Amino acid sequence: MARFRTWVSIAVAGALGASLAGCSSTGGKRAEDARKAASVRGGAAVDTPRWTVAMITHSGDGDTFWDIVQRGAQQAADKDNIKFLYSHDDEGQQQAQLVDAAVDKGVDGIVVTLAKPDAMKSAVARAVKAGIPVITVNSGSAQSEAFGALTHVGQDETIAGEAVGEELNDRGRKKALCVLHEQGNVGHEQRCAGVAKTFDGTVQNLYVEGTDMSAVQSSVGAKLQADRSVDAVVTLGAPYADTAVKAREDAGSKAEIDTFDLNAKAAAALADGTLGFAVDQQPYLQGYEAVDLLWLHKYNADTLGGGRPVLTGPQIITKDQAAELKDYTDRGTR
Repeated sequence: MARFRTWVSIAVAGALGASLAGCSSTGGKRAEDARKAASVRGGAAVDTPRWTVAMITHSGDGDTFWDIVQRGAQQAADKDNIKFLYSHDDEGQQQAQLVDAAVDKGVDGIVVTLAKPDAMKSAVARAVKAGIPVITVNSGSAQSEAFGALTHVGQDETIAGEAVGEELNDRGRKKALCVLHEQGNVGHEQRCAGVAKTFDGTVQNLYVEGTDMSAVQSSVGAKLQADRSVDAVVTLGAPYADTAVKAREDAGSKAEIDTFDLNAKAAAALADGTLGFAVDQQPYLQGYEAVDLLWLHKYNADTLGGGRPVLTGPQIITKDQAAELKDYTDRGTR
């Protein structure tokens, strides 16, 4: 597979000191093969006790990004003889209650997102106090260590936004619309702020109701109709990119649609030129590594990252690389 342009070097140059959790072009296939082999044998690839790991995320219903995270986590759990429990809620207080429920069950490890860290702080502290190892994933890298987590697995959202700003510069864009589909999500705010930091043009934030795609389409379309100078729309999740494309068509706009994250539909849209570029943070790797790192900690007291985030992105993916990802997106691991 051709090498993807990556902004991990920016993280190193920024003195984050983060360890990079790399992914080869066959990494997902090897994990899937290992899972299948374990299934054929009737067991896991290890003989450690049957530990239980709970993952609690801020996902809303129907978000395909989290399907990929779960798939990675489940395959790591199958390999590691782990019972994997998944739950989610896009409201911070309800997500915290799910963490409390996992603590009450006496799980052996917790993977949690910190999209709304203030709401999650006490629940994570309760887990840590109970002696349950916690790994944060996807969002909350800035709070992870302070909250007592072993490490954070994901991308630095500010750096990812900066990568988008630089890419927009390279494409000669002058005015970008950054579409935030979940108010209160600190990671989303960091992404748009990162875009504004490096983009030489103008960035306008547009807040939409992410649970209502028809409303998202109307809001983006209305903005494009009202301001013909907008020549780039940046969505913060792959499912919203397709909606933004429809909004562009409704508005008769020529703005380029770009997106954070990747799924099969976004990969196809990149390949046919409907989308300009996507920022992949490798959600499969986030789920897989989080569960595997908890197993390593339970088995061997290992930690990874040295107190810094374990980065899974960002990678800028364009039309040139989209076709090479088709097999992976079709099976739901990219």
